[in-house]
Amino acid sequence: MLKKQLSLAVSALIVLGTASETVAGGRAIECYEPYRTQPVYDTVYGEVQVSPGYSRVVRTPAIYGTRQREVMIRPARVTYEVVPAVVETRYRTVQVSDGGYGWEWRVINGRRVLCKVQYKPRYEQVAERVVVQPEARRRVVIPAEYGYQTEQVVVQEETQRVLEVPPTYQRVARRVMVSEGEAGWRRVHIRNHCQY
Repeated sequence: MLKKQLSLAVSALIVLGTASETVAGGRAIECYEPYRTQPVYDTVYGEVQVSPGYSRVVRTPAIYGTRQREVMIRPARVTYEVVPAVVETRYRTVQVSDGGYGWEWRVINGRRVLCKVQYKPRYEQVAERVVVQPEARRRVVIPAEYGYQTEQVVVQEETQRVLEVPPTYQRVARRVMVSEGEAGWRRVHIRNHCQY
């Protein structure tokens, strides 16, 4: 504001001085000329966001395995079986003949004579099959039958987690104006015309 007022005052003086010199033919004792300085720039560095942060869900699939499990293939059951009879061969003596009397020709002391002969009873061994233990029906319990079955099991359940991805930044340079420059009037010395 002060510079602006000074510029206006100097402008007014120059105008008045010029008019006075033109009119009165006086000598210029102070001279001014306009000036303007260039803006001043500088390079500053800063970070700019390249990509914003975000979050995403990361899923880890379940892990499966196998295991063997004992299962019943066939339940227990009851059946019956026939136990055959036990038979033995036994021998016994039986009388085949009662003996008695009979007539036979014999030679006794050189003479052939018909003799009445007494026979003894005759016995023989006879084999026979004897049932020692009769046929029987026996109850038989057949136990259950088991085997192994392979099945799929979950070793680890599926999991989910939220992954936070931070924003990314990049360092960039940009040109900024440090000073806009200035404009005004400055006093000048012109030999033989303006003195200061």
